[in-house]
Amino acid sequence: MSDGLEERVAALESRVAALESGSGGADAGPAGGSGSGPAGDFWALEGLRARLPGDGTGGVLFTGSARLPTEEFTEWQFGLATDTVLAADWEQAAESFAALGHPVRMRLLREIVHGRRTVAELAALEDLGTTGQIYHHLRQLTTAGWLHTPQRGRHEIPVTRVIPLLAALAITQSPG
Repeated sequence: MSDGLEERVAALESRVAALESGSGGADAGPAGGSGSGPAGDFWALEGLRARLPGDGTGGVLFTGSARLPTEEFTEWQFGLATDTVLAADWEQAAESFAALGHPVRMRLLREIVHGRRTVAELAALEDLGTTGQIYHHLRQLTTAGWLHTPQRGRHEIPVTRVIPLLAALAITQSPG
């Protein structure tokens, strides 16, 4: 099964499980992440714990559901056991983080989410630099996996990166 199909099947299985349990998955709570109601204050955490091995090592999960300004809709989740994250080569993550570490690249991502997907559309905006500079930044984002070009000249954020990008942005807004 392809990675994309596996993720979609996993998301559907999760939604069916939520519907069957009666929670409906709608009790998301406020932006801070804790909601009360039938599923409890830590409904996502409880679901994660139920899927983890009983060895007590823990895990990390991020998930989201979003309708973008372009009316595209995406749902996605990803989780790993804590020991997997701790054992990984963290230096390999530097390129991905570095691509997000430039204000122009973040602005490009924002504009692409809002539907401006060609260099001509992006170059028409102020404060993004020359066409050559825009191409440079788009190449950096593509190399790091934050963008792809499904059609010649059109840049998009891969579906598997939309929710992680929004989660990274949400982290910067979360309280201390």
